[in-house]
This record gives sequence, C-alpha cells and structure tokens, in this order.
Amino acid sequence: MRRGSSNWVLLLLSFLVFHVSLSNEQEDSTAPMLRAEQEALYLLIQDLVGKWWNGSELYPDPCGWTQIQGVSCDVYDGKWHVTGLTFGSILDDSLECSEDASLSPLLFEFEHLKSLSFFGCFVSSHHKTSIPSSHWEKLAPSLETLEFRSNPGLVGEIPASITRLTKLQSLVLVDNSLSGNLPQELGHLVQLKRLALAGSHFSGQIPASIGSKLSELLILDMSRNSLTGSLPSSLGAMNSLLKLDLSDNFLHGSLPQELGQLKCLTLLDLRGNKFSHGLPQALHDMVSLQDLLLSNNPLGGNLMGTDWGRLTNLSTLDLSNTNLSGEIPESIVRVKRLRFLALDNNNLSGCVPTKLADLPDLTALYLNGNNLAGELKFSEAFHRRMGRRFAFGGNPHSSVAQYCKQEKSAGSQGKGKGRIMDDQSSSVLTSLSFPASSINVWLGVAVQELLVVIALILLL
Repeated sequence: MRRGSSNWVLLLLSFLVFHVSLSNEQEDSTAPMLRAEQEALYLLIQDLVGKWWNGSELYPDPCGWTQIQGVSCDVYDGKWHVTGLTFGSILDDSLECSEDASLSPLLFEFEHLKSLSFFGCFVSSHHKTSIPSSHWEKLAPSLETLEFRSNPGLVGEIPASITRLTKLQSLVLVDNSLSGNLPQELGHLVQLKRLALAGSHFSGQIPASIGSKLSELLILDMSRNSLTGSLPSSLGAMNSLLKLDLSDNFLHGSLPQELGQLKCLTLLDLRGNKFSHGLPQALHDMVSLQDLLLSNNPLGGNLMGTDWGRLTNLSTLDLSNTNLSGEIPESIVRVKRLRFLALDNNNLSGCVPTKLADLPDLTALYLNGNNLAGELKFSEAFHRRMGRRFAFGGNPHSSVAQYCKQEKSAGSQGKGKGRIMDDQSSSVLTSLSFPASSINVWLGVAVQELLVVIALILLL
C-alpha cells in the first residue's frame, strides 16, 4: 500500500516539476521586447555586417526562439533587453563585419548592455574607424566589459569620455592602430580588474593615476607600444596585481623599489625597454613571482644584491642581454621551482655553480656569451635532459684545464652575496566572474530543488 502511495507522490511531483519548467520557458520565450530596442539592434548589426542582413525576416524574435549568435539578452521588468554584443568571426555563425563596417550611434541605445566586444571588425586600410568620442555615459549604469581586439583599421586616440564607464571591470584594446597619449582619466575606472592596451601605437608616459587609483586591478598589459618615460612608483600601490606586462616599449630609468610591494604579482615582463641602474634591491620581496622577464635592457649591475632564495615560486628567470657583471650567486640554486634560466649575452664571470644541475625542474639553461670560467661539472644525465636547451658557448675563459673550487658551505656566500632567508609564500588572487541571469529562472530552479527534497522525505 505504501509502495503505491509513493509512486503516486513521485508521479505528482514529476508533473509539478515539468509544469514549473514549462511555465518558466514559456514566460521567457513569450516575454516582449521593446520595438525601439529591437529596431535599433537590427540597424546596428546592418551597419557592421552589411545592408544585406535582414534581421526582421531572419530573426523575428532575436532574444527568444530566433536568437542571434553574438547577441545575449536578459529579462528586466518582464521585457527582453540586450545585455551582450559580440561582433567578429569568433564562432560558427558569428556576426562577421564587412569591409566598410562602421560604429553607429545606435550603440548607445541599449540601456542594459553589460558586454561589448569587436574582434577583427575594422580591418580595411581604406576605411578607418575611431572609437566614438561621446555618449559613453549612456552605458555607464550597466557596461562592465569593453573590448576591441585585432582591428588594424581602428585609429585615433582613446577618448577621455570612455572613462565615464564607472562600472567597467575589463577594458581591452589589443592589436589595433590606436595612438596618442594615454588619458590621465583612466584612473577614474576604479572598478577595473583588467586593463589591456597592448599592440598599438600609444606614446607618452604611463599615467601615475593608474597605479594610485586602480587598487582592484589584477592584470595590466601595455606591451608592444611606444611608451616612454620612467616607471611610475605608484604602480607599487596596486596590491592585487597579478600580471604586469610593459614589454617592448621605450621606457627608461631605474626600476622603482616600490615594485617590491607587489606581493601578489606572478608575472613581471619588462623585456625590450631601456631600463638601467641595476636590479632593484626590493626585487626579492615579490614573493609570488613565477615569471621574471627583464631581457634586452641595459640594466647593468650584478646578481649579488638579490636574495634569490626568497623567490620560492619563481619558474622563469630571463636576464639575457642586460649588461650584468660579476658572478652567478650560489643562492640562485635555492630557487627549487626554476624551469627556465637565461643569463646569456652578459659580462658574467667566475664559476658556474655546479648545484644548478640539481634543480629538479630545470629544463632550459642559457649561459652563453659571458666571461665565465672553469670546468663545468654537469653530469651526462643533465646534458641529456637539457638537450638543445643548454648553451655555454662564447665563454673565452672557460676551458678543461681550469677548475674553480665551489663553496661547499651554505653559510659561506662570498663577498657581496645576500644571506639566505626563510622561504616565504603568498596566495594568488583568483579572477572573479560576474554571472547574470533573470530572477524567474532562479526561482524555477529553487522550486524544483524544493520539490525534489520533499520527494526524498516522503520516500524515507
């Protein structure tokens, strides 16, 4: 008897779950869309894709049963609204831009827009396009992500009005043809988590406001531009920063000691600049560093002032062609996670620490083009493990006849070498996600979970 009652209860609950799911689907699919917003969407897509695109016939219900690839929608106050727009050949059936694509003022008519992206849309050398210089304040209440990637036909400067997007969390302007100075007003975007301005023609100095005001920034990438001047000491105030890439610019001067305050930084890439005056003494305070890339800078100085043993997370160290002199310190063999070590094309002298071969993860070692001396005491197994990723040529004072005694005592570092400190570690912040969904959908899920719990209780 009880078995029959349980079956009836399960059947009833299954019907209720199905009814709730169907009701939610019907409510969303039949939710109306403002006619003005729908027409603005069709016209905006035509300006980018081409006049041949007939949205009213192809997609009569763009947020419902005839959704458009690259267009995201959500329900607000019982009506569909556009929340995301992505243009460019990203996926199959994506909205690919035409050669004469242009940005329409209709772009600013979507009051609930959260994400706006253009990938390879403006590529024509004959039809140039610029980022609109006004009306960005219309999207300020909602826009969180703005991206222009791989648009060689996108020219001009970053308009200061773009900094009115006070809720922006990701600003990506990568591999375009933008130029000019970076606006000081970038510091107004205080909620930014990612600022990527790589691969354009930006010039002038890095605004100090980026370091002093963007305290929530996780990723800062301004590589492959024409930036000049020195590195602002205010960058050391970005306590949450994980990645700092300023490679391939014309930056110069000393590396500020304030960089040592970046306790969460995992990548520091300053390759291909004109930095000088040696390594900063506070370098070993960046205890979360995994990749330190400083090659092709006239840094000068030596390796002795850095307590390398404190950089316990370091896996990549590239100091090639940095005009370094002096010896390779014994403390560098304390970096147990080191995988890639490049010290080539410098003026290093003395002997190579034989314990480098004992680093368990080391797979690449470049020491060529120096003045190192002595007989290398690396085993055949080490040479097999390195293969072509080991280079020692171009050291004229190194020969089989010479042999340098290595210090066997860990406490005897030699003149100028830093004292080995206790290992330190620091947790790295994870990137945040910001999901968006309608209240009705979440309510349906909650009702279904409640019904399942009731069914389990009745079956006990």
